[in-house]
Amino acid sequence: MSEHPTCCICLDTFSSPTSLPCGHCFCLACIGEYWRIHGVCQCPLCKALYPTRPQLKTDQTLLSDDAAVPLKAGEVPCDFCTAKRQAVKSCLVCLASYCDIHLEPHYQSEDLERHLLISVVKNLEDSVCGLHGKQLDRFCRSDQTCICAMCSQTDHRGHHIVSINKEAAKKKVKLKRRKMKLKQTIQDRLSKVEKIERSVNLCGENSKEARAQIKEAIKELEEEISELQRSNAELEQLSQTEDSLHFLQVCITGASH
Repeated sequence: MSEHPTCCICLDTFSSPTSLPCGHCFCLACIGEYWRIHGVCQCPLCKALYPTRPQLKTDQTLLSDDAAVPLKAGEVPCDFCTAKRQAVKSCLVCLASYCDIHLEPHYQSEDLERHLLISVVKNLEDSVCGLHGKQLDRFCRSDQTCICAMCSQTDHRGHHIVSINKEAAKKKVKLKRRKMKLKQTIQDRLSKVEKIERSVNLCGENSKEARAQIKEAIKELEEEISELQRSNAELEQLSQTEDSLHFLQVCITGASH
């Protein structure tokens, strides 16, 4: 026996382990998703069938030792934890994110089990269609906007529609080109400033008026360089955005200004 028993579905240490009437144990979220996907209550190991959904209760004695590990950068906290444990699922109906413990009712209640659970999303409300309440998982190139599955069959029917990930990948390629052009422009301006400064040093007999004009020209170039560097930093930060939906939403917002 291993020191920490593992779930045969996720092959990881148990998280909110629950035992079925047949005696086999699984993570509550794992067996809940297994039944949701297959549409039948059956033990994945012995194939025991349950005509009615058995009441799932967690076995606290098998909880993993890392249950209270502090959140890492980028992890989403549970909306219902006072200690803010890491969320493992987001619910598109409740518009909330849950840790493995607070997610239990969604696998135990007949009403809640009909809710659509998705991978954890940071900005949950921004990921849901305001018209249909469905996940925004498509992009309409015709209207340059993020849409849900129902949108693609109604207001955007017949439009050029692709997946969120495909559109994000395309826009990141364009973003990379913009960054390269911006860096070249910055380098050109820096070279121009350097050239002007060298000419001033070589020609020390410039009139007071000429020196003032040169100083003003250098100041304008430095201000332009500063603005270009700020834009470059913003593009760099945007390119590091891993969430495809959030990336596209930022791109759309930026394009509208």
